[in-house]
Amino acid sequence: MRKYLLFLVIFLTCLASAPRRISWVAIGDSITYLNDHQDETGNRITKGYMTLISEKFPRVSYINKGYNGWTSINIADKIETLELPEAEVYSVFLGTNDWWQGKDLGTISDYEQKTGTKTVYGAFRVITDKLKQLNKKAKIILITPMQRGDFVYINNQKNNAFGSYKSKNGQNLEEFADAILAIGKLEKIPVVDLYHDSGMTVENMVNFKKLKDPATGNYTNFTYPDYTTVPFDPEKDEYPYPPESINMTYDGLHPSDKGYKIIAEMVEKKWKGLR
Repeated sequence: MRKYLLFLVIFLTCLASAPRRISWVAIGDSITYLNDHQDETGNRITKGYMTLISEKFPRVSYINKGYNGWTSINIADKIETLELPEAEVYSVFLGTNDWWQGKDLGTISDYEQKTGTKTVYGAFRVITDKLKQLNKKAKIILITPMQRGDFVYINNQKNNAFGSYKSKNGQNLEEFADAILAIGKLEKIPVVDLYHDSGMTVENMVNFKKLKDPATGNYTNFTYPDYTTVPFDPEKDEYPYPPESINMTYDGLHPSDKGYKIIAEMVEKKWKGLR
């Protein structure tokens, strides 16, 4: 009997001292989605930001809710059908597709007044309200979009987009990052500011873009900003980002291993209680 009681005490002591598991739902677009779909990157990445954090902190288990090409408005419109589980931590990493697709950013009053999904501010209110409904004690972490260079999809060159060095639909990508910062300030929610603080800039998205020199017809490695004035023909030209062009991204938009490492480190710093 004494041996049994001793065993029970030891067992309960070990159980009480075991690290508490942390459930994390990561909501986002393709930058989040690709964490678990390396094959869709031409195997140019090995570990995304969620994998890096969960490996460093084994008590963290994540659920990937990233959707290729989705905007904050898409997420908000479909929030009730995404099967978001109750979790202790939610991260929201959106905004770059809202900018590129020309979605109306709106104003902070759209967030405050719950005006719905016609604007990005309104969509973020729908998202944060849902997360609070799932778990009112949950930690929410917002992540701003990162800067972007000229994007060319590695599996389909016809899918391409210019970088954040110019406006789209009269809006700059920085405005979307600033909107997320404003929401974080209003809600007292931590924000990982990739746009301003990550060191990932238009200049270092890639080392170069390989394009045909209009003057000679020969392929030349153009660096930023020179490549922004050189035409690219997705029907005839070679893929402009060979492996040696990879820097913070592997395709002008999506993070490389180097970029994902920076994102993981910045999320970790904003995640109080992770250690």
